[in-house]
Amino acid sequence: MKKCLFLLSVFVPSLLIAYPVLAGETEDNQQLIDKSLHTSSEIPSLSEIKLPANNAELLTQQSTLVEVSKIMIAEPVAQAETEPSTNTEDGNVEADIEIEVTGEKDTLPESTPTYVIDQEEIQKQGATSVADVLKRLPGFAINDVGYGADIHTGTYYRGYSINQSVFLINGRPINTNINTYHGATDLNSIPVESIERIELSSGAATTLYGSSAFGGIVNIITKEGSIVPKLGFTAEFGSLNFNNQQASYGGALGSVRYNFSFERSFIDNRYKVPEGAANRNADGYLTNADTARSSYFGNLIFDLDARNTLSLDATKLSSRRGLVYFGFPLQKDRLDHDGLNIGLSWKTLLGNGEDSVLTTTLGYNQDYFSTYGPTVFRGAEYNRTGVLDTQLLTARLDHDWRITANNRLRWGLDLKNTNLNGETDSTRPDRIALNEIENNSLLNTALFVVNTWNITNNLELDLGLRQNFDSQFGNYLNPSVGLRYAVTPNLAVRGSWAGGQRNPGLDQLYLYDTVHGWLPNPDLEPETGSSWTAGIDVNFSDNLTGQFTYFGSSLDNRLGIIQGKWENIGLVDTNGFEAALRWRIASGWSTFINYTYTDAQIKTGIEKGLQLGMIPYSVAQAGIGYESAGWQANLYATYNSGARRAFFNNPGDKTTDFVPSFFNLDFSTRVPLTRNLGVTLYLENLLGEQYERVNRTYSPGFTFRIGLTSNL
Repeated sequence: MKKCLFLLSVFVPSLLIAYPVLAGETEDNQQLIDKSLHTSSEIPSLSEIKLPANNAELLTQQSTLVEVSKIMIAEPVAQAETEPSTNTEDGNVEADIEIEVTGEKDTLPESTPTYVIDQEEIQKQGATSVADVLKRLPGFAINDVGYGADIHTGTYYRGYSINQSVFLINGRPINTNINTYHGATDLNSIPVESIERIELSSGAATTLYGSSAFGGIVNIITKEGSIVPKLGFTAEFGSLNFNNQQASYGGALGSVRYNFSFERSFIDNRYKVPEGAANRNADGYLTNADTARSSYFGNLIFDLDARNTLSLDATKLSSRRGLVYFGFPLQKDRLDHDGLNIGLSWKTLLGNGEDSVLTTTLGYNQDYFSTYGPTVFRGAEYNRTGVLDTQLLTARLDHDWRITANNRLRWGLDLKNTNLNGETDSTRPDRIALNEIENNSLLNTALFVVNTWNITNNLELDLGLRQNFDSQFGNYLNPSVGLRYAVTPNLAVRGSWAGGQRNPGLDQLYLYDTVHGWLPNPDLEPETGSSWTAGIDVNFSDNLTGQFTYFGSSLDNRLGIIQGKWENIGLVDTNGFEAALRWRIASGWSTFINYTYTDAQIKTGIEKGLQLGMIPYSVAQAGIGYESAGWQANLYATYNSGARRAFFNNPGDKTTDFVPSFFNLDFSTRVPLTRNLGVTLYLENLLGEQYERVNRTYSPGFTFRIGLTSNL
């Protein structure tokens, strides 16, 4: 702990720097609050404070209805134009105001902060996937992102794995009830071209979207069409035979708005790695780590009338990659992943006002994973294949109702039906008897309610309940509570507590994993426990804001492998701290710093007292940026204290060993050629250090990407 405090004391004064999007925010934008939605009972001043860049908000931002061409369109107030003219990238004044519809922000409980990162910041970072975006947000430790990444090494939020958080696209789940590495949500396969923004929340908000959200909720909001048609294209090339192409087109036709996009990328990830590295061949190169991805996205928004909107969106993902197994002999396994997500949503304003909104959503999500490759047994080579094909049908009724000026009720119904078709096939003699085809399904129904009371002008209370009815694990209730108090107009304190239950996956219960050699266990118990937060939000000055959060959790019956079989192996207690600071230095200049300390300690079993494997104690990110007349320059810094080596270790490694800490610098810039055309350059790992990311997987050192971007 002393080490993390020392590092924080060094980072804060030297790297107090924020995302460049801060520079584009104005005080006028903060004052555009629809007074019809804000009553005297709401907390003053703080309700108008926004942390730009990540847009981590002290209070949930209200939405207004903006009438454009007699069509009522939900639009966040922060997007509204306030001046009769705007400056173009080349510095000229443009008389016409262009209004772009960007979608409505979710009205989540406000007792825990909501971090938001928007499309502009995503582009500045040079992110190529959702994993790239999340790695700079507070609380995240993402090991399986970047060059040569190993998907086995995991994504963690506040010490919890990707399957212990909930991932959504436009409010619909993209997680399935699958838990092995090859079947988990692959954030590297989700592209960014179709993304408008990403919202990260936790605490009492988990009542709305699932009891398994011990870590948090990540909601990916996709782009909608704009009133003015827009055509975008990007082509990038770089190190390790990297190439990426993106194209999008959006517009409107009468009362229908539309947006379509396509993206594809490839990288061979063939570079020199040190002795002892995962998948190092005889020539010293990383092998079988190539990745090819493609995606298609489209949506249609129908404004049926002033009070009813119908939306349809679909995302198709496909990736083909080799797998890297740390600590194993040289592997040649391949992974094919195909995904399809379709959603239909109807939003209607009930009554005569705007204080009662009913949203009905139907969704379909399919994930197909096929892992295949050779295996050597007693000097002979055999083949093995593992298939996980899951289909998730969802239906959701969500009613957001401001009952009185001091009371807001959000309640609804969730239906989820998951079906798994699994197949394992191996020609290895000792595994032939375990070959099988499984078909299993489960139904989960949940009623949820969150009631928010403004007890006084400065005090708000959130109370939530989620009653679950599960065909496999019966009925269970998960409560939540949140509290927020504005001590002064520039200081608020908050806290939350939520109970949760995460059920074992269908694969862990029923399907033999022939790739890893893991046996299922139909007697597994759910992981149960609770999580809590306490924090303060501070407006130090007009240009400097901060959020500081203590988080903790206790999870019993955690799942793991014992002697080649899934088992409930014990208790893990987690305690940690997050800090997020934003500082707008001057016009055009902005800075940020995020710091997370995570102590995820195993309390029972043979590893009692140890930190969970692959979760670093300390992660810090910082950046400084400048933007003017279309020119951009951004410098990002990352510190990682190193994570414990957990399993599949090389000879001589111990499970108590920690990977060495590392520090990294990345740089991005944009040079405008014309008003709508620019050159982008991303220089990653400026120091050129080939650090060990985690468990014998290594970075390639310095790399670059250069691209041409057009927006018409």
